[in-house]
Amino acid sequence: MTMQKGNCLVGQSGGPTAAINASLLGVIQGALKDPMIEKIYGMVNGIEGFLKKNFLNLSDLFQEVEQQELLKTTPAMYLGSCRYKLASKQENPGLYEEIFNQFKEMNIRYFFYIGGNDSMDTVWKLSQYAKEISYPIQIIGVPKTIDNDLAGTDHTPGFGSAAKYVATSLLEIIHDTYIYDIPSVTIVEIMGRNAGWLAAASALAKKGYHHSPDLIYLPEVPFNTYEFLKDIRELQKVKKNIIVAVSEGIKDQHGQYIGAQNIGQGTDAFGHAQLRGAGKAVEYMVKNALGCKVRSIELSVLQRSASHIASATDLDEAQWIGQEAVKAAENGVTGHMMVFERISQEPYRLQVGSVPVEKVANLERVVPREWINEKGNNVTQEMIDYLQPLILGEVSVPYCQGIPKYVDISHLHSQKN
Repeated sequence: MTMQKGNCLVGQSGGPTAAINASLLGVIQGALKDPMIEKIYGMVNGIEGFLKKNFLNLSDLFQEVEQQELLKTTPAMYLGSCRYKLASKQENPGLYEEIFNQFKEMNIRYFFYIGGNDSMDTVWKLSQYAKEISYPIQIIGVPKTIDNDLAGTDHTPGFGSAAKYVATSLLEIIHDTYIYDIPSVTIVEIMGRNAGWLAAASALAKKGYHHSPDLIYLPEVPFNTYEFLKDIRELQKVKKNIIVAVSEGIKDQHGQYIGAQNIGQGTDAFGHAQLRGAGKAVEYMVKNALGCKVRSIELSVLQRSASHIASATDLDEAQWIGQEAVKAAENGVTGHMMVFERISQEPYRLQVGSVPVEKVANLERVVPREWINEKGNNVTQEMIDYLQPLILGEVSVPYCQGIPKYVDISHLHSQKN
């Protein structure tokens, strides 16, 4: 295929991570080197912002190496995000005409969307429409999510850093809890609606001098209140301080979210349940049944964008997959999502490829049942072996007046709604 000279458009969507700006940097670096790409535009607030003609000239903003390095270690999303569900062409054909008319006006020939499952749905819909109208554009999805639930890839950029934060936080909670000579139960609620990858990462906090978290509950196995309380009682016979990690999305045997029961939180724009209170619900179970000292801790949004404890492996891989996305577009690939393939566990080695985005859009990759123990209250060594290399390496974050120095995001908070 003969590639056409033109401009590049890149956006970020979905939830933030500590590594998504590293992927943005990878796309920028790849595009700056590509002779077929003249200008690099960034959509502010994703496809929703693009529809409002809100974008930045990234070619000018990130010419300097110093700015590029700062972008890599900046948390969350430099370009901002959106939770915009792109309607189908059948539902709103005028919307697609509007988007592609803007593509033509800006001479956009390369489109990169960095995001999770819902973002890949946007990539699929746009690539299908481009094919229908024979518009010459390469549309590539770059994966991102702390939930690690995208199909087709060994893992997703952003997950390794979030896993490192979870494991580190659990280790600090363990040290904090063990100082008291008082029987206690501590419940730690970790993100993960239907996939328990992040909660599983709490197992990395286990050290030779302790074995906490003692119990780990993931959404992939029904949460049984009777068995849970039985497990706590058995542990209380042999140790004072018990640590329990639970996914926010744990469900009972009827498939009902523990954290959504009797709350009525509703759903978001994509139909996902708005969860709150799994940790608190489990806390009340223990308090009411056992009457011991118990507290719950919700890591909440802190686990998403903790650049101060990011995984160097994660950031380097995120940057790499962004660069490879540009190379794939150069080679005529379109309508694909970039993926990691683990080709060796020891030593840990990856290769980057791509898969048709329709094979991954709107699918959810959950933890394999065989990586959860038989009782469903912990993870296996296979899970730990899978997770360990993803959190390795520390990132050097620049500091100014005692706090981290990040890229200026005044273009986000200075906007008028």
